[in-house]
Amino acid sequence: SPAEFFAENKNIAGFDNPGKCLYTTVRELVENALDSAEAISELPVIEITIEEIVKSKFNSMIGLVDRERVDEALYDDYETAKAREKRLAKEARAQEIQAKNAALGKKVKEHTVSKSSKGRGEASFYRVTCRDNGRGMPHDDIPNMFGRVLSGTKYGLKQTRGKFGLGAKMALIWSKMSTGLPIEISSSMRGQNYLSFCRLDIDIHRNIPHIHLHEKRDNKDKWHGAEIQVVIEGNWTTYRSKILHYMRQMAVITPYAQFLFKFVSDAPDKNVTIKFARRTDVMPPVPVETKHHPSSVDILLIKRLIAETSKQNLMQFLQHEFVNIGKPLAERLIGELGPEFSPKMAVKSLTDQQIVRIHQLFRQAKFDDPSGDCLSPAGEYNLRLGIIKELHPDMVATYSGSAQVFEGHPFIVEAGVSVGGKDVKQGLNIFRFANRIPLLFEQGGDVVTRTALKRISWNNYKINQTQDKIGVFVSIVSTKIPFKGTGKEYIGDDISEIASAVKSAIQQCCIQLKSKIVKKMQAREQQERKRNLSKYIPDASNAVYDVLQEMAKSHASKKRRYEEGDADILQKVSDHLITKETLYEKLTQHVEKVDYEMALEYATQTGVREEPREDIYLQSLDGKGNFFDFHSPIFVFRLFL
Repeated sequence: SPAEFFAENKNIAGFDNPGKCLYTTVRELVENALDSAEAISELPVIEITIEEIVKSKFNSMIGLVDRERVDEALYDDYETAKAREKRLAKEARAQEIQAKNAALGKKVKEHTVSKSSKGRGEASFYRVTCRDNGRGMPHDDIPNMFGRVLSGTKYGLKQTRGKFGLGAKMALIWSKMSTGLPIEISSSMRGQNYLSFCRLDIDIHRNIPHIHLHEKRDNKDKWHGAEIQVVIEGNWTTYRSKILHYMRQMAVITPYAQFLFKFVSDAPDKNVTIKFARRTDVMPPVPVETKHHPSSVDILLIKRLIAETSKQNLMQFLQHEFVNIGKPLAERLIGELGPEFSPKMAVKSLTDQQIVRIHQLFRQAKFDDPSGDCLSPAGEYNLRLGIIKELHPDMVATYSGSAQVFEGHPFIVEAGVSVGGKDVKQGLNIFRFANRIPLLFEQGGDVVTRTALKRISWNNYKINQTQDKIGVFVSIVSTKIPFKGTGKEYIGDDISEIASAVKSAIQQCCIQLKSKIVKKMQAREQQERKRNLSKYIPDASNAVYDVLQEMAKSHASKKRRYEEGDADILQKVSDHLITKETLYEKLTQHVEKVDYEMALEYATQTGVREEPREDIYLQSLDGKGNFFDFHSPIFVFRLFL
């Protein structure tokens, strides 16, 4: 059965090991929650909690009594007296070497006492809970939505976050394999006065849900959404950073969502609570399902479309089941197919040979490219806001390309490049997104990584590839993301259309940054000039004053006569109305004035005011009014009517 296939090949769906299983479970639940909220145009509010369950608590949950070990030598982590003696001797030698190095003033690494290896049978268990404010699920559909693999609809031609259409089903299969405990689902839809509760697991052999409890409960709070709770084997220690990176990157690409992430443990020092606040209420449009482009279909897909179509004849089939085939083009195609084809022939009567002929013509004929209207990119405004919100860079530039096509599928590339920021390492920091979800694994072979490392000449844009803190963000959306590898963790570098679009988008960002960097360099040079001038003011004022004194003496002795204006100045020098201090003050004022005028000119060019600036986030207005949004790459102007 499909459930058996994925249970035996769980690595295909990202369930390679306990740590990756925990990460993938979190990812699937969060992405399902986002889809659910966006489907009803609700600003997502998502809470994800990972609770560590110690062995004794897990045993009590499944009704198993803890037993003391009787035969120690039977266990995998048993240490013989000889092995223990050898380990202690090794530790003593290491401590001795450490003490010698410390005495010599050498840098000493902190010595960690080696622990006995964890036994194969001793696992870590976690309760993962995800709660959202989305659409919810119909009461009667819940068992099949979670307990039957491949019962979903993610195989239609539409931009979707998921990779396989499995969602939480794979988490349920892993739960069944690792803990045997059922999954618990609470759900309610808008306007429902009841809450659906379901506790179930899956019959992997038969691919059907096994329902423990399915009932309706009171919904006093009028809450809508879903809460899913599953207990699985995992490894928080090894995948902690990956899970937190995932949440942070998800906050970058969806700044209109609010995330609350918690890790709860019996050891308080291990607890983690992070809130990713919402910074905008502007959501991307919902992706639209579209028809297949003739150049993107294969023979099996044509047969499936023929089997499912409601159209009777070939002419109607070509016009209504494919994009960019109007009546005139359909007539020309049928004429080109040959004499055995006619517009009125029954589409269901097509033979295998005739279907192959249609497929061959589709591959050779010229069609207009599909439009990108069905796609839902994050938007330049949201991408910029997400980068600023999470990284706090010194400067950022974004670019959104127009829709392009590969193999009959439309795609859009958006990019952002930032310089500086909080918690950003030196060099290139690459953030990859596909259909608005972060890609964290197998970065080396990805088209974004290869383009950023090998095809962009950063020095040309006044950016130091090794010294500067550079953030490169690339988001690709499409009805078909050309993932590579079984785990679908990276986008290949072999599709020239995508590689070219990625390079162009990053370059456009770099061009914007270059002008900002050049202006910043000019401002820095200006400050340096001011510092240099200020440094010479004392010497210059002394030298000028000495010259004026000599001139004043010659003027007083009538050895040399000066014009009226100069004579007045020299008289003031003689009367000590002009002193060294006066010259020092005047020169300082002049340098300040020149610097102020140049700074004002710079500020006017860059749009910077004199007053100090501060980040202010305006919360959305209460109440639902009629309004229009005017979109710009860096802001959205909302006009209320």
